[in-house]
Amino acid sequence: MESGRLTALTFSGQSHGMYKIIGADGKEYGPIPLEILRRWIIEGRADARTRVRAEGTAEWRPLGEVPELSALLAGAPAPEAPSAGLPGAAAPKTNALAMAGMIMGIVAITCAPCCCYGLPFNVLGIIFSAIALSQIKQDPAGQQGRGMAVAGLVLSIISIVLAFLALALGVAFKTSDILRHIQNR
Repeated sequence: MESGRLTALTFSGQSHGMYKIIGADGKEYGPIPLEILRRWIIEGRADARTRVRAEGTAEWRPLGEVPELSALLAGAPAPEAPSAGLPGAAAPKTNALAMAGMIMGIVAITCAPCCCYGLPFNVLGIIFSAIALSQIKQDPAGQQGRGMAVAGLVLSIISIVLAFLALALGVAFKTSDILRHIQNR
């Protein structure tokens, strides 16, 4: 090390500037130069538990146990959640409320012509979908399912519109029957 700058480091007694790592997905990445490894540590994509091997060696070791590389960890942010050093960003999770909103919307639209007018499924579909859209908007990198939430919202609203139409037509037909009955007296 010269003036705080890391150059090619020794690993098991040899000088190396290229490294391979095992990501959290179990895949091997590299060879990568030291600067890329340093950037991955700063970005939280690699940490002390990340398995690393200097190019030209056969031994895989946790990055934190390699004295020459553990210096890279100084000043790096500690990982918030346990990770095994994923070189890429974590895959976003499907929002459960988005899926529930879509399911409620589908059930509501199929029940709309029935006696229950899609209730309570259309109301639940709107609530679940609206909450899901808000959560996805707050964490777009960590959550997906916007399309499902929108579909649930649209289907639920359509089922409410159909329920009001069915109710209005029912009232209209009932009113005409009552008027016909009164006229026939």
